Amino acid sequence: MSAPESALVVLVPAAEAVVAPFRARYDPSAALGVPAHLTLLYPFKPPDQITDPVIDGLRRLFAGFAAFDFILNALKRFPRVLYLLPEPAEPFRQLTSAIWQLHPEAPPYGGRHQDVVPHLSLADRADVATLERVEAEFMQGARGRLPIRARASSVTLLENLTGRWQTRLTLPLGPSSQARPGAISPQA
Repeated sequence: MSAPESALVVLVPAAEAVVAPFRARYDPSAALGVPAHLTLLYPFKPPDQITDPVIDGLRRLFAGFAAFDFILNALKRFPRVLYLLPEPAEPFRQLTSAIWQLHPEAPPYGGRHQDVVPHLSLADRADVATLERVEAEFMQGARGRLPIRARASSVTLLENLTGRWQTRLTLPLGPSSQARPGAISPQA
């Protein structure tokens, strides 16, 4: 098993019905318990370093961001990744930047990418032929179901202590921010 890790994400339950069949087959994170999401910061901190003061700082940070609506409509690619691009993308970038400013020791994606592009992955770690096939399948399967309309109203702290990702807590965006303990899913 790898070292315990954590991530800050915006869950997108509105996308599950459309993306779940593809993520289940082509995105390894789905098999590890990660629902449809847009990553704000990964890796974050080791779970044992996410103390009450860290959570309080995140709560205060997210209280300064209003909830916002977005759509998922445009299908894009990175090398080895097929994803849906959120529109607008800027609020996700602003959240990522603010978290990183608060925790400079945790750069997005470990500092591997110059530009952080908000995205909801459909296929990850796939070759070009697979990405082309998944793109064609998705466009056929999603016909009449796009755009996906969603609302970002909270940030979820996910952690992986056992090889499966679980929700540790959810922090709402906006001035009434109060952390809600996450529902812990059973171990698989």
